[in-house]
Amino acid sequence: MSNTPSNRRYLLPLLIGLFAFGAGLAARNCHWFPRLDRLALSQKPGPKEDEGHDPSERAEGHEGLAHAGHDESSSLHLSDQARGNIGLSKDTLKPIELGNFSRTLNIPARVVELPGRTQVQVASPMTGVVASVHAVQGESVTPGTLLFKVRLTHEDLVKTQTDFLKTLGEIDVEDREIARLTSLDTSGVIAGKRLLERQYSKQKLEAVFNANRESLLLHGLSTEQIDSIVRDRRLLRELEVRAPALPSHAPVAQMAETPHLFMVQKINLNPGSMVRAGDPMAVLADFDELYVEGRAFEHDAEEITHASKMQADGELGWDITAVLENNGRGMKIVDGLKVVYIDNEIQSESRAQRFFVKLPNQIVQDTQTSEGHRFLTWRFKPGQRMQLRVPIEQWSDRIVLPVEAVAREGAETFVFLENGDHFDRRPVHVEYQDQLWVVIANDGSLFPGDTVALTGAHQMQVALKNKSGGGVDPHAGHNH
Repeated sequence: MSNTPSNRRYLLPLLIGLFAFGAGLAARNCHWFPRLDRLALSQKPGPKEDEGHDPSERAEGHEGLAHAGHDESSSLHLSDQARGNIGLSKDTLKPIELGNFSRTLNIPARVVELPGRTQVQVASPMTGVVASVHAVQGESVTPGTLLFKVRLTHEDLVKTQTDFLKTLGEIDVEDREIARLTSLDTSGVIAGKRLLERQYSKQKLEAVFNANRESLLLHGLSTEQIDSIVRDRRLLRELEVRAPALPSHAPVAQMAETPHLFMVQKINLNPGSMVRAGDPMAVLADFDELYVEGRAFEHDAEEITHASKMQADGELGWDITAVLENNGRGMKIVDGLKVVYIDNEIQSESRAQRFFVKLPNQIVQDTQTSEGHRFLTWRFKPGQRMQLRVPIEQWSDRIVLPVEAVAREGAETFVFLENGDHFDRRPVHVEYQDQLWVVIANDGSLFPGDTVALTGAHQMQVALKNKSGGGVDPHAGHNH
């Protein structure tokens, strides 16, 4: 190109344009170069994996490789307050362990009394008038505690006591006469005969005395009361009615406990009430042990029989679990229960088969009034609704977590692993789930030793979606 005046006329605007474009590029260098630097760093090759590392150490140290960092899109930082709000603590942050799991059958049930064992009727041993009531309805009493005092009006009892005292006096007379004759010279035939006659007469009186004593026992008098009649030589005017002793069917360990407690469930009489022999005076209840009555469908009877047989054969892990609803505050779990017996009758209307599980009870509250009355609150009470979880299949070497440890979003299921001060979301495959537990497939997504949050997974999933700006599914993580 020749350097003519016309060419110089176009050259100056071109130079000005190139200068402006260069200035623009210089102004944006501060944005471009860092990005390029980061791209170069991300593409920069690291040290070779085999340098200074044993392959076995890399296999055992999978946790360090997996948790070296966290993806911000699937990682969540929680404050101490947030952890407390969703129940995260030392008890709910535990390393994963492989264990056994029992697939169960859920059976509706309720707590019932032991027929012929829980309730104890206290009846009037004889006719009389209630002089005083010492028991308070609802209180707990030990065997031998005074419940009532009855003023005796029964003619037969009065006559038996009178004959008892009369016989006792005649025995005293014979004793004195025998003592007098013994002190005399009994070498003669007549004196010896008279002494022998007195001894025979005393034996007859002792037989009548023993018969009267047994009659008083049958009327309801205690040995101590009869001994007081002998000692004081006075008729018994009032009868004390006390709480009965422990039944003979109670286990030896239970009978050795001090004290064993009955609850005064009902009082039927007031002071001044007239009672006849055999009239009910009170009802005591022994809530130390109860039954859980399960009602299974007819087609489930075989599974229950199989579980009962596994228990009888001493197989481990086949215990029945009872689940008690706790008014929206979670569930109460009772483990280690055994089937007592299975009913041999199918109910005609419901087509259900009953079976019974023994339920040991516990005292949850013990209070005493200023008057000395003691009131107990038992953990389990007749009429409570439960669910019995009957094991029907055993799985070994499974990752088992509470249902609160998983969160769902569509077809995905997640758990949250603790990673320093963060929680990393990890997708998992759920093999089985019931109302309490989930079984996670041991496919490498989780490893024994990983610390998992056992509760609050749904809340953390919601917080993670809010953090990323996604919409919140109100039903995510809930089981219906």
